[in-house]
Amino acid sequence: MNDLIAKAAIDRRMAEIITPVIEDMGFELVRVRLMGGKTATLQIMAERPEGGIEVDECARISNAVSAVLDVEDPIADAYNLEVSSPGIDRPLTRLKDFETFEGYEAKLETADLVGGQKRFKGVLAGVEGDEVLINIEGADKEEVTVGLKFDWLAEAKLVLTDELITEMLRQRKAAGNIDESQFDEIETDTGSEED
Repeated sequence: MNDLIAKAAIDRRMAEIITPVIEDMGFELVRVRLMGGKTATLQIMAERPEGGIEVDECARISNAVSAVLDVEDPIADAYNLEVSSPGIDRPLTRLKDFETFEGYEAKLETADLVGGQKRFKGVLAGVEGDEVLINIEGADKEEVTVGLKFDWLAEAKLVLTDELITEMLRQRKAAGNIDESQFDEIETDTGSEED
């Protein structure tokens, strides 16, 4: 289990418990984090292998994961369970994510200094072996391609850009997940005649 999916020891324990449940349902775990606060929140991000997830699918995952966690009981205190899609400016947690989003802007952070820096912002340039490639602006304003070993990464996420939003909307529409007629009905549906 890599640190991008599950960072802390408790997150890795949670991932061990919930990954089989999520995968049996035909989904993939993108990230799990137990976040502190007055009441802790267990945040699970999941999606279909080809990308995307719907609200009702998140609800189904939530119910299935809740049932397993009730049995395993890995968290002593009360907590809220939150299952969501990775979102548009999503975290990149698997090597395949860096291939999928090649050509889009991202922010990467390494655990240790690489060439004197930990933070890299630029355009993803794919994957070569176990390295993530990113085009960044060099010292002389020239574009430089940097290869970072996947294992070096501590954080990685897409940057919200117009191009990314446009592409996500295009994908949702192509997948038939946006039915424009439903937006019209919201305006005109004034309630049912039946009691």
